Amino acid sequence: MKPSEQSAGPRGLAPARSLETKRNSWGWAFVAPGVLFFSTFSLYPILYAIWTSFHNKKLLSLKPPKFVGLQNYARVLASADFWNSVRASATFCLGVFVPIFCLSLLFGVLIASRTKGRRFYQMALYSPAVLSSVVTASVWAIMFDPRGLANQFLNGIMGTPGIDHRWLADATMVQISTMIVYVWKMVGYYCILFVTGIGKIPSSVIEASIIDGANAWQRLTRITMPLLRPTMALVSVMIFTNSLKTFSTQYLFTQRGAPTRPLDVLTLNIYNTAIVEQNLGLASVMSLLLFAVLLIFAWAQVKAGGSGEDM
Repeated sequence: MKPSEQSAGPRGLAPARSLETKRNSWGWAFVAPGVLFFSTFSLYPILYAIWTSFHNKKLLSLKPPKFVGLQNYARVLASADFWNSVRASATFCLGVFVPIFCLSLLFGVLIASRTKGRRFYQMALYSPAVLSSVVTASVWAIMFDPRGLANQFLNGIMGTPGIDHRWLADATMVQISTMIVYVWKMVGYYCILFVTGIGKIPSSVIEASIIDGANAWQRLTRITMPLLRPTMALVSVMIFTNSLKTFSTQYLFTQRGAPTRPLDVLTLNIYNTAIVEQNLGLASVMSLLLFAVLLIFAWAQVKAGGSGEDM
């Protein structure tokens, strides 16, 4: 090889390296705002919460925080109020899971089976999910009033005119009330996910089953439902994840005089501990415990979503 050819090689690679460097620079430039936003509003609060959980820190106190080690964790885990919040959150999650899952699956199958008016029904079911949680809770609080529509409807069904069922006063009824509000608001959202999952089922499979003589029930139970399992897994995880973060309905109902203990879910307990009692240390511990549970559900959601993409 000639000396001139030897020197031409490195020079020939220079433009390619320069182009790759420019692309990397532009890539970092586009990613930087997202990284900055995440670091400011997500990563920093998480790290600050971890630091605060090891200190005795008051919200409006001018005194420097005092390092207490694992005392905050011990106090939270030994607190009856914390375990009551765990019970309230678990009750709420389990109470809304079955109706949301069943109703959204039912509506999803019905909508997917229609050829006309599908968009209208999807919009009608999804519209409550667009409403603000505060607006939704305020409207339903009026309906749960002793003179509201909820009492009139239930009395009409049971034939008990004039009876007050204490939707916002009785411990059991107030839990049912929050579940009704949440199911009404969110069932349309998960219905759209089921409609999307059904739409991904290959039409050739359905057409082949029709040719083989399968009726509508057989197609639903033997083809649609088995192929919809990844979507079911994803929706199940999302229901638990989102229901653990519920706050607005419980907060507004307690502000209207509803008993606090049955509605004292983890998010409401964290709010009262941090804002009302001004104890940021204990609130940070509960926030981190809730974050750990949500992280587990997020991992399960990624796994469920991945299995759905493999179909």
